[in-house]
Amino acid sequence: MKTAAVPDLISPKKFTFAVPPDRLKLESGQYLGPIDIQYETYGKLNPDRSNAILLLHALSGDSHVAGRYRADDRKPGWWDEMVGPGRAFDTNRYFVICSNVLGGCRGSTGPASLNPETGRPYGLQFPVITIGDIVNCQRRLVDHLGIEKLYCLAGGSMGGMQVLQWLAAYPERIAMAIPIATTLRHSPQQIAFDAVGRQSIMADPAWNGGDYYGREVPARGLAIARMVGHITYMSEKSMEEKFGRQLKDKKYAFSFSTEFEVEGYLDYRGDSFVKRFDANSYLYLTKAMDYFDLEADFGRNLFRGLAARILVLSFSSDWLYPPGQSKEIVRVMKRQGGEVTYCEIPSSYGHDSFLVEIAEETRLISDFLAAGSKLL
Repeated sequence: MKTAAVPDLISPKKFTFAVPPDRLKLESGQYLGPIDIQYETYGKLNPDRSNAILLLHALSGDSHVAGRYRADDRKPGWWDEMVGPGRAFDTNRYFVICSNVLGGCRGSTGPASLNPETGRPYGLQFPVITIGDIVNCQRRLVDHLGIEKLYCLAGGSMGGMQVLQWLAAYPERIAMAIPIATTLRHSPQQIAFDAVGRQSIMADPAWNGGDYYGREVPARGLAIARMVGHITYMSEKSMEEKFGRQLKDKKYAFSFSTEFEVEGYLDYRGDSFVKRFDANSYLYLTKAMDYFDLEADFGRNLFRGLAARILVLSFSSDWLYPPGQSKEIVRVMKRQGGEVTYCEIPSSYGHDSFLVEIAEETRLISDFLAAGSKLL
């Protein structure tokens, strides 16, 4: 039975901090400011501010996790079926927050933002960032909202990396956490796929060394990067079931045109991505993911003294962030005495499962959050 949707239209908010001369020091040693973080909230914060849940988006996501900006919006937020009254993240009970990451292109400060020193978009003058920097900005937002301890953190893929970074850097500020389809570090294969995507963007003549704002954008390079990425998000079985070897015109054209249905699908995915995402943000965020290596950063102290209750979720057919990487997260946490539950969800949808397997995620997450209600 479907539960009620978020009833009201959503309006994004903006938090600005690190205003010069109090700029933010990044992990690279560089300084950045001022910084805007765009965010959205759902539900109400209770009087003692103990019911806040922070949702963390993946590479191509943003702060718009649920609801609609306008009544005629064709699509709601990226995890709409999980957020709302009676849903997994029940806005009748919880105050849900989602922010666009530092380095993004949907309202938060990133390479497309104006550099106050030049009056022009940063481009490649934007400093290289890390997942640690992204989480540090989120912590500033949580402080701004007057929240001392989060009831729960949850996110998949790059969002899951942010969950783990929070647990490593600010364990005392989290009661519960749900890292989904993620990893403690990017493997060489994962870095390799990101590198191909970045190279496709930088090889596009329109990229122009990152200085393309106000002129032709590197649409082809970004589209190819998205096509490569999207292949890794699906499984062989889901591609076989969805496309097989179907031809668009039922016979070979004996040309290099788009003939197979799967080719047309990837073209569509690439072209639609260009309309909503910035190529330089793609470079910066994939680099932040490749730098992510919690065990190297925290060593033997990683997750030491972890008091939060953890639910780790993975999906059987995810070959981009395979279940083995989630099991490694569980092992590292348990070595430190963490209270960790692990579930591998059977699914044929590959890495995209965390956006698709709504019914099973709802059951597991709802039960997990309800079991922690004594913490409220």
